[in-house]
Amino acid sequence: MRFDVLSLHPGMCEAPLRTSILGRAQKDGHITVNIHDLRDWAEGKHKQADDTPFGGGAGMVMRVDVVDRGIQAVAQSGGRVLLMDPAGRPFTQADAQRLASEEQLVLVCGHYEGIDARVREHLIDEVISIGDFVLTGGELPAMVVIDAVARLLPGVLGNEASSQTESFSDGLLEAPQYTRPRIYRNWAVPEVLLSGHHARIDAWRAEESRALTAAVRPDLINSAGTGEDEQD
Repeated sequence: MRFDVLSLHPGMCEAPLRTSILGRAQKDGHITVNIHDLRDWAEGKHKQADDTPFGGGAGMVMRVDVVDRGIQAVAQSGGRVLLMDPAGRPFTQADAQRLASEEQLVLVCGHYEGIDARVREHLIDEVISIGDFVLTGGELPAMVVIDAVARLLPGVLGNEASSQTESFSDGLLEAPQYTRPRIYRNWAVPEVLLSGHHARIDAWRAEESRALTAAVRPDLINSAGTGEDEQD
């Protein structure tokens, strides 16, 4: 799978992509990630990719012509173009699973006071938000989306079952996990996990998963209980 990131600050994206699972996935050829500086498609002596907003207001707005040229240069036939923006649809595990079936994702990172609205209106397939808060730009959200999608691709994770049993894979949070030492400061691992009885362990994990979800994310319990699908 190919990812192309369009950013005014490509340096913000480099370190997360070089390390851990994402770095290994690129080295092994499971994914390709290209980081592009939007100023490469800006014109003039100063390569200006932003300008003052029409109608007045604080800050600078990213230019539609610069973003358009960048998208046209990197988007392949059938590629899906995403805008990282707090006014987008909340990103979920279901979205990651859906996007993992694409051949290419182009991620446009907004910055400054925003991006010309014509980008959203005419050049984007969907707008994604990673939460109800505002960041300095779309670079960190783009890294979140790449990480969430890439780890679902065949060969990226060492254990393919990992992505099937973790939080949100079935609409609930993952059950608590434990490892050595068996007892630490009088805090003991639950006996059922030491029993070797797989049916009992599965039942315990299912019960703990639902209990944890009910305690910290009751909204997920309600959705799972009604069988509602978050996708349109």
